[in-house]
Amino acid sequence: MKIKPAYTLKGYKKENLIKDIFTGIIIMAVSIPISMGYAQIAGLPAVYGLYGSVFPIIIFALFSTSPQFIFGVDAAPAALVGAALLSMNIQGGTKEAMEVVPIVTFLVAVWLLAFYFMKAGKLVNYISAPVMGGFITGICTTIILMQVPKIMGGTSGTGELLELVEHIIDTVKDINIPSVYIGIVALVILVISKKVMPKFPMAVVLMVAGVMMTKFMPLQQWGVKTLDSVAPGLPSWKIPNFGAYPMTDLFMISLSVAVVIMAETLLAENSFAQKNGYRINDNQEILAFSLGNLVAAFTGCCPINGSVSRTAMGEQYQGKTQLTGIIAGLSMMLLLFGGTGFIGFLPVPILTAIVISALIGATEFDLAVRLWQVSRKECFIFIGAFMGVLMLGTINGVLIGIILSFTEMIIRTAKPATCFLGIQPGHKHFRDLNEGRHIYAIQGVIIYRFSSNLFFANIQTLQRDIEDAIKEDTKAVIIDASAVGSIDITAADRLEILYKSLQEKEIRFYITEHISGVNEQLRKLGLGYLIENGNVRRTIHVALKDMGINRPYPLEGNVENEQLTPSRKRVDNRVQEFVWAFGKESEKEIENQIMLQIDQLKKSGDVENLFHGRWSHMDAFDEDEWLEHLEEHLKEIVNISGKDEKDIAKRLEEHRREIHNRIHKEHPELAERFVERRHILDEHLQKRHPEVYDLIVSIREK
Repeated sequence: MKIKPAYTLKGYKKENLIKDIFTGIIIMAVSIPISMGYAQIAGLPAVYGLYGSVFPIIIFALFSTSPQFIFGVDAAPAALVGAALLSMNIQGGTKEAMEVVPIVTFLVAVWLLAFYFMKAGKLVNYISAPVMGGFITGICTTIILMQVPKIMGGTSGTGELLELVEHIIDTVKDINIPSVYIGIVALVILVISKKVMPKFPMAVVLMVAGVMMTKFMPLQQWGVKTLDSVAPGLPSWKIPNFGAYPMTDLFMISLSVAVVIMAETLLAENSFAQKNGYRINDNQEILAFSLGNLVAAFTGCCPINGSVSRTAMGEQYQGKTQLTGIIAGLSMMLLLFGGTGFIGFLPVPILTAIVISALIGATEFDLAVRLWQVSRKECFIFIGAFMGVLMLGTINGVLIGIILSFTEMIIRTAKPATCFLGIQPGHKHFRDLNEGRHIYAIQGVIIYRFSSNLFFANIQTLQRDIEDAIKEDTKAVIIDASAVGSIDITAADRLEILYKSLQEKEIRFYITEHISGVNEQLRKLGLGYLIENGNVRRTIHVALKDMGINRPYPLEGNVENEQLTPSRKRVDNRVQEFVWAFGKESEKEIENQIMLQIDQLKKSGDVENLFHGRWSHMDAFDEDEWLEHLEEHLKEIVNISGKDEKDIAKRLEEHRREIHNRIHKEHPELAERFVERRHILDEHLQKRHPEVYDLIVSIREK
């Protein structure tokens, strides 16, 4: 396990220095209200939140492989520890709480160290993007709801959605209007400035403005809260008093906190890493978590976690490396030495608005919108992870996220992509029968492609598909196992049942195209006799040859399968290439390309370029559709170019005849299809642009 300290600082670029220093100071300033509030939630005096923002954050920065993630006192661990204290009948802020909390923090560090040696970070590889997005959005939304009452002059909320909403409603009853005005105005300014001036340090400006307002305006008389004053000085270092409370009771509490820290922080770190295009070492991150919490324990702090809100703030102000975290820790140290006086002048609503603004930027609701358009199933997974965190808390949200990820993975592999294969006349490559009417099955042979590893959850799909496809004249079943990398014992047993069933029907059975490692698995699973009997072959062609079926293969329906010349093959391979490439979006894509061409026409005035598609792989069928789209824009082309309408229409029709003649000459069997397609396009044009259709028809008749 090679450890890489100061990983993000190696090869440091000088141009990042100002950004990192400035961002670090911003994060320090923002950490003041957050850390103090969460420390109190964890049962400690508020100043311990600032202590937790010094040495733990510096140690984490030195060992983290993430260039941007920030460590600090955060919601989830604080809430867990605070709830644990209540369950042990220990009041927050008491001497007993100040003795128990560091023990929990120390045990959390020990658990995280154990996770490091177990390489538990690999679990994150099984968390999908929808789960990550839902998870991080759920955390951000939860913290935002926690912060909302502070804008209204109340205290931070705790718990899950229902408790948070209830707390917001209770706060509304005693709402402080000046606080609301200040908080909302600050939030609006931050949101607008983020869009208009994303690099401008508006948060600093607002904090300075807040201090000035407190000093020169009667904010306290208006009921606007400011942060509590803090006595200067650094925390004292000491070993936790392990005899303060029975250790057995604290082991399970600390385990749950450690799991949350690992899962929540790794998920969030990986989410930021994916979004910003870099990689992290999950296992070294766990070590960094452990070391950060170890330092926190020796300074009397509560467990420390990765902070989404601080990281989002760092991202907003373009911090590039962990120097940001080091600067944040050092600047907090300087603040504790002699700059704590101004803390009491900071209005809570302004600082809360800064936190909420950063959290809004970290949410990934845009991912949910994209998933809804692309994959409803994945969108529901996003919603499940989001609601899991929001409704049931971080721990349960993590569990739900992991369950959803594994469920999604099982569903995907249980219903893999499958297809039956055939051949295009004159060609030798096997293709999906559903690809088009020009693909034909080989007489008496079922060729079945299964695109997944074979295991207990999907073997039934293979078995049923093959059994349902068998006909009276079926002589052989060939499995294209090119995508199969492993087989479990359940799948092996079912394959044996299928083999024996086919054998009774005198149908030959082959497994082909797979990697050699699958053969070793077959032998270990007791199916080595299939290899010995010749039922396992390297390719589909070899299996067919073993049956005595040679090229050119006989096709169903007695379709001719004579060898084609290279030029004929090229024409075949390019039939409607554009449609194949863009699928159902092909018509939209052609229209987009034409609009680009028309824009170019405005600059160049060259009409001739319009007659040929921009896409180099466009074939004759595609060119014909391109011309049909051009006809729809005939009036626009005439207006831009100044050319005669009849001349352009005539040129379009001449080009279409060229295409038709080319198809008839190179591939006469496609000519009829071309004419049929032309009728469809004409009907389409007549319906949408009858005047253009009449013009084109009149030119044809001449």
